[in-house]
Amino acid sequence: MKSYFSKSSHLDKEDNSILSDIAKTRYALETAYAGFDNATDPDLIDCYIYEVNAIQKRYKYLLQEAAKMKAATETPKSESLYEESSIPLVRQTFREFPFSVG
Repeated sequence: MKSYFSKSSHLDKEDNSILSDIAKTRYALETAYAGFDNATDPDLIDCYIYEVNAIQKRYKYLLQEAAKMKAATETPKSESLYEESSIPLVRQTFREFPFSVG
């Protein structure tokens, strides 16, 4: 029997939702640029500038969320996070990450 609360189907729905939001945001950005190109009134030009900036920030956020989801769904390599040694597991240290945290 299929589980309706499985983690993979939830992630798939979330992935599709984010991809759909990205596509809608891209379309909104194209529309805002078209409106900006056709605007002649200074107030309307300002309005489109704010709209383009807001949509760009949303687009950037959605791309970051999609990257996080992709990283979360990737399986880690079989390489251990711990250094190999004869010391018991409790005393082993983590390897240094090649990037800075913070």
